[in-house]
Amino acid sequence: MAFIQCDFFSEVLGLSCSMNVILPQDPRARQEPGSSNGRYKTLWLLHGLSDDHTIWMRRTSIERYADAKGLAVVMPAVNRSFYTDMARGLKYFTFVSEELPRIARSFFPLSDRREDNFVAGLSMGGYGAFKLALSFPDRYAAGASLSGAVDIAEVVSRLDNGEMANIFGDTSKVKGTEHDLFYLAEKVAASKGPKPRLYQCCGTEDFLYASNIKFRDFVSRLDLDYTYEEGPGVHEWGYWDKMIQRVLDWLNV
Repeated sequence: MAFIQCDFFSEVLGLSCSMNVILPQDPRARQEPGSSNGRYKTLWLLHGLSDDHTIWMRRTSIERYADAKGLAVVMPAVNRSFYTDMARGLKYFTFVSEELPRIARSFFPLSDRREDNFVAGLSMGGYGAFKLALSFPDRYAAGASLSGAVDIAEVVSRLDNGEMANIFGDTSKVKGTEHDLFYLAEKVAASKGPKPRLYQCCGTEDFLYASNIKFRDFVSRLDLDYTYEEGPGVHEWGYWDKMIQRVLDWLNV
């Protein structure tokens, strides 16, 4: 595998940004099951609230796990944005959904086909992963949330501070909007278009466990290809290092 630390300028954000990228190193891998039309299948891997684009490489063996799958991995930095076009701030959702894929594919041999693109993340990144997969079901074949902040209305209500207002605006009106995963899941399930496969997991001792159960019970009633797993675990990297391996197996790339 090749590990690339990439710094670039974002026109959407108006500032210099960073992403870490893992690429299969053997050119022959492009002709094998882990690739498509000479371009690599790609996992867009998202960080949590207090992390950055380096954290998956520092705290897990994602490079080793991706190597076994012949899978490219792109890990961008989005600060504490909740993968959202902020009410008072920068347009991070536009950045991560539109500009980042375009820039990354211009730099690296990454497939742009829906069936070759997957998104996953932990905590805030779990929210971001489902938000991307459900907002653009025509672009992502699958989305995975690890200990995700899946009930954003509950998150903003619990935190209820200036930071959340800067991100979402009137935090009392988040429910039932494009920020709300419950709303997005129901909308996609009712549509006649493509539907991404969804994978959700959470540790049973995690402080986000109750909200994950709430989302599980809601999505389980919808017409979606949905997988849920739980087991002992708190909000920490030992759990996520184990579960990202489960995600890669579930993707079946």
